[in-house]
Amino acid sequence: MKTFKGLFEQIAAFASLHAAWRRVKRGKRWHGDVLAFEADLEPNLFALQESLLHKVYATGPYRLFQVFEPKNRTVAALPIKDRVVQHSLVAVLERIWEPRFCADSFACRVGKGTHAGADRAQAMMRQVQRRHGRVVALKGDVEKFFPSISHDVLKRLIRRHVACAETLWLIDEIIDSTLDRAQTLPRGMPIGNLASQLFANIYLDALDRFVKQELRWPHYVRYVDDFVLFGADKSELHDLRLQIEAFLHAELALRTNTKTQVFHIQPRGRCLDFLGYRMWPTHRRLRNGCVRRFRRRLKGLSRRYAEGLVTAAEVDAVVQSWAGHARHANSWNLRGAVYADFALRRKESRCPN
Repeated sequence: MKTFKGLFEQIAAFASLHAAWRRVKRGKRWHGDVLAFEADLEPNLFALQESLLHKVYATGPYRLFQVFEPKNRTVAALPIKDRVVQHSLVAVLERIWEPRFCADSFACRVGKGTHAGADRAQAMMRQVQRRHGRVVALKGDVEKFFPSISHDVLKRLIRRHVACAETLWLIDEIIDSTLDRAQTLPRGMPIGNLASQLFANIYLDALDRFVKQELRWPHYVRYVDDFVLFGADKSELHDLRLQIEAFLHAELALRTNTKTQVFHIQPRGRCLDFLGYRMWPTHRRLRNGCVRRFRRRLKGLSRRYAEGLVTAAEVDAVVQSWAGHARHANSWNLRGAVYADFALRRKESRCPN
């Protein structure tokens, strides 16, 4: 098993920190904290570099907030300096792990987004359908994945490939930063950290290898903590479920939740609900909840446009984003129906007599 040393010099190099800063500010150019950091950019980056080289760097306090769609989550945001450090760290670590990750694991990887994951899952469904004439799915979901990540297990997995003491010091500092600073997240990894996304893939790469290499099951796709296996024999997939759950508990200190189940995919009945789509071997549709949320958002945008609070360009950006997702499903008629109910009109201003 190959291990890597001499990584810290790359992470703490001024050029690496400056490149990380450019990635941090992308799309946030006019945010107050970004403007404040950029006002003294070189002194701030040199101070950050010094704190790393002298090992006095400490992750700053987390700002916690709630997001409610598609479901209620607690998200953690870090100060700018910590985001710069994590971007520099992840850029180096990704070069180690990306070639080692399973080709059928998706999320937080270049070219491995929800649409690529949905395409791959549907391709596997079609392969099984052609070979056996039917498709059975095991759809698994890890219970409270990010809050359940074991720090000890994560550190052990990282040390399989990283042998640079200074880099391990920085990684351990980031992993343990939630223990004292974010009391609502006493364990696990916070949602929202860039490093958390990479650490999640490193953590569940062990599951990918178990399924692909030990169980030797080819029809398997994972997106963060959601995974699906396809086959033709329901009892065989139930047996695979027991083996996977035993592995998750023994090796990763994780459990699947009550949504994990084995079921037949029916041509005119039950489908696979995965990555924002309802999927069959022959076609896919948008989730009903996705359509309802977008209709509500359009109504809100229409009201705000009428009041002059948003521009037509801002509304169009939202519509095009949703349309890009919808085009990956059989949604031509649906999109026409949604757009037909939507209109932009400014309120008429009345001049005083």
